[in-house]
Amino acid sequence: MDTDPLTGVPLTGVKACVFDAYGTLFDLVSAARRCADALGDRVGPLAALWRDKQLGYSWLRAVQGRHADFWQVTGDALDFALETQGIREPGLRDRLMDLYLTLEPFPEVPAVLRRLRAAGLKTAILSNGTPAMLEALVAGAGLQDQFDAVLSVEQVGVYKPHPSVYQLALDTLGLPAGAIAFQSSNAWDAFAASAFGLRVVWCNRYGQRPERLPGAPDRQVASLAELPALVGA
Repeated sequence: MDTDPLTGVPLTGVKACVFDAYGTLFDLVSAARRCADALGDRVGPLAALWRDKQLGYSWLRAVQGRHADFWQVTGDALDFALETQGIREPGLRDRLMDLYLTLEPFPEVPAVLRRLRAAGLKTAILSNGTPAMLEALVAGAGLQDQFDAVLSVEQVGVYKPHPSVYQLALDTLGLPAGAIAFQSSNAWDAFAASAFGLRVVWCNRYGQRPERLPGAPDRQVASLAELPALVGA
């Protein structure tokens, strides 16, 4: 498929919408932003490095077969980022980790989920986060009743983009890959899910370039607000 996916053309046959959590439903920068009193103009650089090392550590652990849950990986990545940035504010590390459990949902998310469910579509989260982390996120955003399933990689013991993670969505929802639309803001995740066989809507919030990897998203949007029209909701 072309690496510049069509926009606005509906996807047919979709019976479920499955979402990545971090950066797709929930704003990754919101934890650092809420510590602007301590971080000042370092909010952006810290958040970016924290995320970069978080992903890097998850992939490296997967390749080595040395799995540790996402809470540990997130803490290790934060420690690296704080040390690299020379940030030694007392209590800031614990404050940032606590805030990571209550990341803010993007503004359009609650209404999008309600519209999808009103149209009879199943909804789920498929995330690297631990069950406890995801439960806290969903509860903190008041979205407990908006998902049929909240799925963690801890159920298979390896991080995305391992195929067994995407298979978890099929097994849980009882649907073939072609009936599931997977939404992620992470280009690598979107391309990997497409290579697995899922229908993919890449929510390219951050203006990323297409990856040079197997797969290609079916559609590209700038916001999840565009999703309901794409899946007929």
